[in-house]
Amino acid sequence: MSHSHELVIKSSMSRPPPPPPPPPPTTNKDQQRQNPSLQEINIKLIQSGEKERLKELLRERLLECGWIDEMKALCRAFTRKKGRNNVTVDDLVHVISPKGRSSIPDSVKAELLQRIRAFLASTAD
Repeated sequence: MSHSHELVIKSSMSRPPPPPPPPPPTTNKDQQRQNPSLQEINIKLIQSGEKERLKELLRERLLECGWIDEMKALCRAFTRKKGRNNVTVDDLVHVISPKGRSSIPDSVKAELLQRIRAFLASTAD
């Protein structure tokens, strides 16, 4: 009987500890105003028209740095390789998106982030 008791102890010792409990939900209204959710930020950007201005800025910067031409070339090469009639838009999105996201210049990302932060600062109550 002690042998089976030892097995129980050994197996329970090898289990990882349980995850910590989740933090309690935030109820402090001031803290919620200081840390708006992504959804709240998106709504502010849309309502103000800033989202469209940011999208236009992004298009300009990606065109200037050659990123758009590079993505077009990747799409053309993939289409040639697979055959024009064998490629769907979903295929292109699936194959090209990871490369596209990873190749956006850091300077473009930084500029957009700075613009979003400035916008949020200007709309803070």
